[in-house]
Amino acid sequence: MTETLTTSGHRPRAIGPGRLVLVVGPSGAGKDTLLGLARSACADDLNIVFPRRLVTREASASEDNAQISHDAFRQALANDAYAMHWEAHGHCYALPRAIDDDIRAGRTVIANVSRTIIGAMRQAYADVAVILITAPPQVLAERLAMRARSSDGKIDQRLGRTVDAAATPDITIVNVSSAEYHARQFVRIIKGDRWDE
Repeated sequence: MTETLTTSGHRPRAIGPGRLVLVVGPSGAGKDTLLGLARSACADDLNIVFPRRLVTREASASEDNAQISHDAFRQALANDAYAMHWEAHGHCYALPRAIDDDIRAGRTVIANVSRTIIGAMRQAYADVAVILITAPPQVLAERLAMRARSSDGKIDQRLGRTVDAAATPDITIVNVSSAEYHARQFVRIIKGDRWDE
């Protein structure tokens, strides 16, 4: 199974001064749960932005994604509407161009992305932090089985993916305790505070 990334537009300089926080991790790690809790905790801070991804698969109650058809996705891509986009597991994903404006305005943008885009994003943006949210393989398998989302495909294939060594995270959260505890860690990371206390 392959994942591909394409960055959109020509960027002569890395975009800043704001911060881009990339959230990555295997399926079943609990990324969407922690993102949802962090979004609620940061709701009053206008300098922290959680953009909605556009995805060419059915929307899920556990994710804050916007569903888009393949045709609409291709049209938006042709119109240079995406800051970044990639393909994974037979679906297309993108983040809107508006995140570039947020980062230029000094805001912190938090986005759930594919690990395959880390290298390109570190070049495209001036301040990038990568947070890996993960869990032991047995926990991941149990969570994927409980989720039972048809668009996830085969669980063993998702668990068996290899990741480019260049996709090294800055911080790793092993999400095996309570979601509230790990969400508090996550929010401290977003705000630039000590998170390992």
